[in-house]
Amino acid sequence: MAGSPERRYLLDVSRLVWRVWRGGLPTGIDRVCLAYLEQFEDRSLAVVQRSGVQLVLSASHSAWLFRILREAGPAARRRLIMLAASAGPRALRSKPTAGSIYLNVGHTGLNEPSLPAWVRRHRLRAVYLIHDLIPLTHPQFCRAGEAAKHEQRMDTVLSSAAGVIGNSQATLDELAMFARARGVAMPASLPALISGIPAATKVLPRMQDRPYFVTVGTIEGRKNHKLLLEVWRSLVSQLGANAPMLVIIGTRGWQAEETFEQLDRLGDLAGHVWELGRCGDEQLAAWIAGARAVLMPSFAEGFGLPVIEALQLGTPVIATDLPVYREIAGEIPCYLKADDCEGWKQAVVGYCTDDPDRVRQVSAAQTYVAPSWPMHFDLVERWLDKL
Repeated sequence: MAGSPERRYLLDVSRLVWRVWRGGLPTGIDRVCLAYLEQFEDRSLAVVQRSGVQLVLSASHSAWLFRILREAGPAARRRLIMLAASAGPRALRSKPTAGSIYLNVGHTGLNEPSLPAWVRRHRLRAVYLIHDLIPLTHPQFCRAGEAAKHEQRMDTVLSSAAGVIGNSQATLDELAMFARARGVAMPASLPALISGIPAATKVLPRMQDRPYFVTVGTIEGRKNHKLLLEVWRSLVSQLGANAPMLVIIGTRGWQAEETFEQLDRLGDLAGHVWELGRCGDEQLAAWIAGARAVLMPSFAEGFGLPVIEALQLGTPVIATDLPVYREIAGEIPCYLKADDCEGWKQAVVGYCTDDPDRVRQVSAAQTYVAPSWPMHFDLVERWLDKL
């Protein structure tokens, strides 16, 4: 049996394995997985899912894998292959210790029918961290088939969870609505706000020859970049060379073909709209710190780390009026409707200057207390002890 009193947790790192294998930059969910790895690795055995099979690694192989995931880098693929050759045969024979707490904080494998069966068969206490229900609440903004997959994920959660952690109360409220619609009980739950990159003590703001605004996130239909491009076309038509800049930071995603086409053919927006597909943490902080505001016109969000990161750096936020934004930022941001093009335009024009509302936000940001990982894990650890 795999497990010991010192390693009472089974930490699912499947998502991190595939990220390191692909060599991509970490997404918001990846960062949550990395934070849990740092918090629990000394007390956990690694779980890796592949093709409906759950593999539990030994303590030594888990430590080896955790180290690879933390360090990543160009040699990671070769190191993963070496680990798989060494750990695979033993992991295939290994069984988890009954009563262990299985932590899955990345949604990985939740749509696999074998997962709840594995949890029940080995009498594990499964705890899932839920990031959002957007494929169910806003399927029009997701890839084809994603709604059905996410429905399976949430069914797995409701049927096998000993407990559920929500990245916000807003997410748990949506899960509770899904449970009621299914006619099933909501598991024990804990709202625990997640955190982003710790605020840098010294950030040199990016300087441009005119005011600029930043929007951060994958370029997809849900993020509503289309509205911002419409606003900027109006601004350029009205102000010409004096129009502010829009800096779009994020890789291209899905359900945004019209936006992609506009970005590929900027026309009059050339020189006024910049698209940065890849942006490191320090570079991102510099862009945010120098911006007149961070713009978040999303139709729906699971959380909204750029809002937190902006306020930590003292940068105002103009955002859609979403429950999760109010939960993480209170009344500090300027809230607008996602389809109010004229309202967004007026806000941008005002924030180019020392508009009273921008001055209010800059002042309020000085006392903003951002969610932190120590705060998150203090709640989670005490809750897990009682579970």
